[in-house]
Amino acid sequence: MQSDCLSAVAEEFHCQNVECLTSFLVVTPPLNQCDTCVIVPVRNEAETMEFTLDALRYQTDLQGYPLDLTSYEVIVLANNCSDDSVKIAHQYAMRHPEFVLHVVEKTLPPSQAYIGYVRQILMNEAYARLTKLGQGRGIIASTDGDTRVASDWIAAIRQEIHQGADAVSGRLLTDRSDRNLLDPYTRLCYLRAVGYGYLGVELESYIDPDPFDQLPRHHQHGGASLAVTAEMYAIAGGMPAVRTPEDVAFYQALVRVGAQFRHSSNVKVFTSMRQQGRVSNGMANQLNQWSKLDRQPYLVESAAALETRLQGRSNLRRLWNYMLKDYQPQEQEICSIANLLHINPRWLSYMLVQSDSFAELFALIEQRQDQEGNWQKAWKPVDIRHAIADLRLRISRLRAKAQLGAKTQLSAKTHLGMQTQLAHSFK
Repeated sequence: MQSDCLSAVAEEFHCQNVECLTSFLVVTPPLNQCDTCVIVPVRNEAETMEFTLDALRYQTDLQGYPLDLTSYEVIVLANNCSDDSVKIAHQYAMRHPEFVLHVVEKTLPPSQAYIGYVRQILMNEAYARLTKLGQGRGIIASTDGDTRVASDWIAAIRQEIHQGADAVSGRLLTDRSDRNLLDPYTRLCYLRAVGYGYLGVELESYIDPDPFDQLPRHHQHGGASLAVTAEMYAIAGGMPAVRTPEDVAFYQALVRVGAQFRHSSNVKVFTSMRQQGRVSNGMANQLNQWSKLDRQPYLVESAAALETRLQGRSNLRRLWNYMLKDYQPQEQEICSIANLLHINPRWLSYMLVQSDSFAELFALIEQRQDQEGNWQKAWKPVDIRHAIADLRLRISRLRAKAQLGAKTQLSAKTHLGMQTQLAHSFK
């Protein structure tokens, strides 16, 4: 049932975007050997444009040898620019004809001049171009005009896709020189937020791990370093044209359709730390909010809340898997999970049989939590310093437990091996 629905979504998306939107942006056809299409939305990035393009031109394989420049292409869409971004990009393309760079300029109406729409039409174009080449596992890779990708960015993405990933997010790094320009408290908030994020995914790895997306991994899925196969892009229904945060909405769409999503620590970019951003949920605006805290506490979800949410999700996942084998859950089991997640048990019981996938079910639960407000009443935000301290304490206990379990398992295997060897010696 779910497979049929996903196939229908993919087919509808394919019809809309290949038959109707082919050459919507770029007239020049893709080279036959192209398997990766990099998209770069740009608005007033004159200061960083050359650095962005240099980083994309000087790509290497994982051994440090230059990549074949004909194996990938770059599409820059400069929208509503009032600086020299377009001129710089065109001049760059003329200076480096061996580099497959397509520069498109557009002036969009206010209703469309936002990053979600721009990234959507770029990714749709990339999808159409790869699909024309028959590249179902071809890669649509997204970055930004204020970002420098690592020299092996494309190669590292390709490796993750080759190893089974349908979509990959890269680590968003910042230059120390940029961080040093921030006021001390803003810089401290940023570093604490990074640490909090890493501790959160480690906690997740002990309580409700994703078998595909294991440690080492990170917690980010931003548009400055995001890649997806053409076929999975269609299955997910494409990039949602939401105003912000479009990258989070796309990640959620991929998870809902069961994409193998990898938060790869090997895929890296260096992005700007400017404090004047174009979207309300981007890094720039987060930095700006921290700068206005004036040393007031930076509040986040507590370690106890994170652990409870993960435990509730783990219990629910286990019940879901039992139900796939025709198990009929008891009312008490559903109530126990509903109480843990602070949602209505009757609603949960109904959604357990209505949802097409576990990912869809849990996404609906999080929406329900926001609507009912009981989760927020039960778990008040705390100072990030306390959350980090509590997370470290909880994780240290879980690490010790995991290490003890690994030693016990190794000891059992060793003992079994000795018994087997002894039995053979008497034959």
